[in-house]
Amino acid sequence: MPADSDQAGSSDRQHMARALELAQQGLGHVEPNPLVGCVVVQGDKVVGQGWHAQFGGPHAERAALKDAGDAARGAIAYVTLEPCCHTGKTPPCTEALIDAGMKRVVIGAADPNPQVSGGGVSALRDAGIEVDEGVLSEQAEELIAPFAKLQTTGQPWVIAKWAMTLDGKLATRTGSSQWISNEQSRAVVHELRGRMDAIVVGRQTALVDDPLLTARPVGARTPTRVVLDSQASLPLESQLVHTVDQAPIVVVCSSKAPAERRTALEANGVDVWAVAGEEHATRLNNMLQEMGRRQWTNILVEGGAQLLGSLFDAQAIDEVHAFIAPKLAGGAAAPSPLAGTGLNHMPTEGLRNVQIQILENNIYISGRC
Repeated sequence: MPADSDQAGSSDRQHMARALELAQQGLGHVEPNPLVGCVVVQGDKVVGQGWHAQFGGPHAERAALKDAGDAARGAIAYVTLEPCCHTGKTPPCTEALIDAGMKRVVIGAADPNPQVSGGGVSALRDAGIEVDEGVLSEQAEELIAPFAKLQTTGQPWVIAKWAMTLDGKLATRTGSSQWISNEQSRAVVHELRGRMDAIVVGRQTALVDDPLLTARPVGARTPTRVVLDSQASLPLESQLVHTVDQAPIVVVCSSKAPAERRTALEANGVDVWAVAGEEHATRLNNMLQEMGRRQWTNILVEGGAQLLGSLFDAQAIDEVHAFIAPKLAGGAAAPSPLAGTGLNHMPTEGLRNVQIQILENNIYISGRC
């Protein structure tokens, strides 16, 4: 039966917390699969630990059972996510747990994948294994939130990032923005980029900043660089086009974009998505659906204000990473992070899971919407 995290024993919470910690080591390596960790306990001793380390590789349960060896028989497995009961790139984890002779399996979160969704729990119980669910469920569900969104909506987890001055400006009134943040802040951004499926900017940001949008040094993933450009006007001489051999580039344009511009970009190695929709919001949604169809799990949106504002108005932003520098830019015409329409009333609640760090003289705030 479900075991609410407040009622679960301290030992259960302790071991599940360790499994959650292990799961984080797969970040950037396992997507579009979920992050999963597993701890095997015999008596009061941890005899096996594992996590899903690589897409297509062994799942956390099999890694932990291999670590435990014969000590797994009659033991308890703590798994952050309901074990899978279907064959994908690897055999079902329920079979591995049953074959290992587990006495009890403790689960953090239910699997939102329709191919599992309660089937894993049923398979274990049918085999005579005691199953308890919901231990540290809130933390376990937060861990798999990007995976869950992709499974339930068909769209990726959208992370908004910006650097701004103390008076809330992304740039001066003339568009000057380099550099607002310091080197430590920029290093954090590169770490973020290195675990993304895509980095997204609007046309104006691509034109004004002429960015590379690569992770330096390279991370676990090589993100696709995406420019929203309704008329497919990205210059062929831009850094993005010149470095297409280093990382893929996608230009998302209107289906009415000039054919000659689309052809020119494609001839230079750029993948062009002509998305349908008269309204910008419709094209944004269609873009996110296409990303989900390609199994992109996490995308980082780096601006500008119009793009970020449109995503905010569409309630499509899932997570925020903001870097605040002790600088003043001033000017009513200087852009703030979120343009668009905005809210009518001040929200009663802010971001959740908020973390605040000081990076030299920059303030780094992150949280989930």
